Amino acid sequence: MSIKADLQTRVETSLLRGALSLPEPVQRRLAGRPVVVDGQTLAPELQLMLRLQRVARLPGAETMPIPEGRRVIDHQSAMTGGTPPVGSVRSLDLDGVAGRLYTPSAALTGAGATPLLVFFHGGGFIYGGLDSHDATCRVLAEQAGVKVLAVDYRLAPEAPFPAAYDDSLAAFRWALAHADELGADPTRVAVGGDSAGGNLAAAVAVAAAREGRPLAFQLLVYPATDNADRATRSYELFREGFFLTTRFMELATESYTPDAASRLDPRVSPLRGDVPDGLAPAYVATAGFDPLRDEGEAYARRLADAGVGVELKRFPDLIHGFFNIIVAGRRSRAAVDEIAAALKAGLA
Repeated sequence: MSIKADLQTRVETSLLRGALSLPEPVQRRLAGRPVVVDGQTLAPELQLMLRLQRVARLPGAETMPIPEGRRVIDHQSAMTGGTPPVGSVRSLDLDGVAGRLYTPSAALTGAGATPLLVFFHGGGFIYGGLDSHDATCRVLAEQAGVKVLAVDYRLAPEAPFPAAYDDSLAAFRWALAHADELGADPTRVAVGGDSAGGNLAAAVAVAAAREGRPLAFQLLVYPATDNADRATRSYELFREGFFLTTRFMELATESYTPDAASRLDPRVSPLRGDVPDGLAPAYVATAGFDPLRDEGEAYARRLADAGVGVELKRFPDLIHGFFNIIVAGRRSRAAVDEIAAALKAGLA
C-alpha cells in the first residue's frame, strides 16, 4: 500500500469510527429522519453509516470485479472491526485447508481443555476469509471463553459448490480428530458462522448428526438457508439500501451454484432438507433490516418444530453485516457481545 493510500485509509477509518461514536442524539440529527420499516426503527448509528457511504459514493463490492471486491470487503471489515485483544492467535494447516486458532486469555494458563467453535466466515461464498472476520473471532473467543478455529474455505467462482461445503465439513472433522492437539474438549465443540458461513455451519451440523459425530451447539448468525427461492417479505422490503443488496445475492448465487439445479440441494439450501435425529441445539440471530431475516427465522422454526432446541433472537434495529462492526459504534458491538454470551452458555 502506498503512503497516500495508507493515509487515506487512516483518515476514512478515523472519520467513520468518530461518527459512530457520537452521542445518539447527534447521530440522529446527522442521519436524518428515522427509518421505520415493518414496524422497526433502524439504529441511528447504522443509518448514519449508510448515509456516509452514500454521500462518499462508495461502491458496493458487488459492483466491481470479484478480486477488487474482495479487497473492499477486507478493507471495510478492518475499518469497523479493528484488532480487539485476545490471548493468542496462530495459523494452522487443516489437512490442506488454512485455519486460524484464537485462544482466549483465560485459556492461556493451560488449565484443562477448552470449548471450541469451528467458525465459517460470511461473504456470499465469494468474499471474505481469515482477515475479514478476524475481529469477530477475537471477540467471540475472548468474550465467550472458547477457542475459535476459523476456516479459510475455498471461494467461488474459482471453486463453486460443493467446494466450500466440502472444505467446511473436512475442517470440522479435522478439529474433532485433533481436539487434544488444539487443547479442546471434544464434548463441547460447536460450529458457527454468519450469512454464507451460517449456511455452511447449518449444513455441517446436519452432516455431523447423520454421521453420529459429537456436536454440542450451532451458532447461526443471519444464516442464508434458502438459496433456491427467496420469496420472502424481508427480501422484498430490504433488497436495496441496507448494505446487502439484490445484486450481491444474485452474484453470490450465480457464482457458487452456476448449476441452478444444485440450489435445491439441502447442502446449499438447508431449509429444504430434512432435520435428522440428534441435531445439535442452535442459537439463530437475525437482523431486522436484512433481506435474509425471514429465511433465517424460518429455519429456526423448522428446527423447533422438529424438536431441536432453538433460541431465536432478532436484533430489530440492525442490518446484515453487523457481526463485523466491532469497534465502530455501540449498538452492533452490544449485539455481538450478546451473541458471544449465547455461545458461552451453549458450550457451558
